Amino acid sequence: MFSGTLVAIVTPMRPDGSVDFDAWAQLIEWHASCGTSGIVVGGTTGESATLTAAELRELCAAACARAAGRLVVLGGAGTSSTAGTVERVRALQGVALDGLLVVTPAYNRPSQEGLYRHFAAVAAAAPGVPLVLYNVPARTAVDMKPATVARLSRLPGICGLKEAVPDIARIRELTGACPTGFAVLSGDDATAREALLAGARGVISVTANVAPRAMSQMVSAALAGEAERAAVLDAPLAALHRDLFLEANPIPVKWLLERMGRIQGGLRLPLTPLAEEYHAAVLAAARAAGIGV
Repeated sequence: MFSGTLVAIVTPMRPDGSVDFDAWAQLIEWHASCGTSGIVVGGTTGESATLTAAELRELCAAACARAAGRLVVLGGAGTSSTAGTVERVRALQGVALDGLLVVTPAYNRPSQEGLYRHFAAVAAAAPGVPLVLYNVPARTAVDMKPATVARLSRLPGICGLKEAVPDIARIRELTGACPTGFAVLSGDDATAREALLAGARGVISVTANVAPRAMSQMVSAALAGEAERAAVLDAPLAALHRDLFLEANPIPVKWLLERMGRIQGGLRLPLTPLAEEYHAAVLAAARAAGIGV
């Protein structure tokens, strides 16, 4: 179920920070028409840290209704506490999601055993709901090691991992240590092509927010083992993979989507609009990828 190009989709907001549900519907239609395999609602790129539980549920429900089976829909349910994550998971029950993305708890810096018990508790609270783990130590200050993922991959309901550590050797270790049906997904656009060729099943992508068709084509080629074609398709995207992180994600990608006319420019504090010094670089990266801005 979880493979190909999944977009870590932005949450479109009006200038006052309120969610723009009209733009939300239009973004989902655009991704469905461009070959995107699925969307992740309320992840890091969706400003999960500033979304309320009620907003997340409404976004997820609207996404499921609009996707209508054309796209896989994952809801971001992770928080910094186990009890808070369980509460959010239960609040999303009844929404027709295909699964939940659950990030490692930030700031607490738990041990590997603490991480195992955290995710085991979340899985137990969501029987029958597929869970995709999310490891992003650059954001959370904790790195979930492959051995811990391997333990968790054998628990009922835990079916995949978004691995944002840009280490191809780790991708190989994960795919070798986890059961055959466990989906290892790249969480790093810059190394996604290599990860796919090394055994990952897909990518949860920031770049796909602005170049969905190009990402879908590159990922399809890599999954088919067409290494040379995948490299050719990935080359025009390389600057986007880099420059969409000139400031904290999702600042650059939301700025670019606004320039493309896809969304308004709303962000929630403490995020602020893209600094003017980065405008030219992001525009150049977009044009190199064939995006008309």
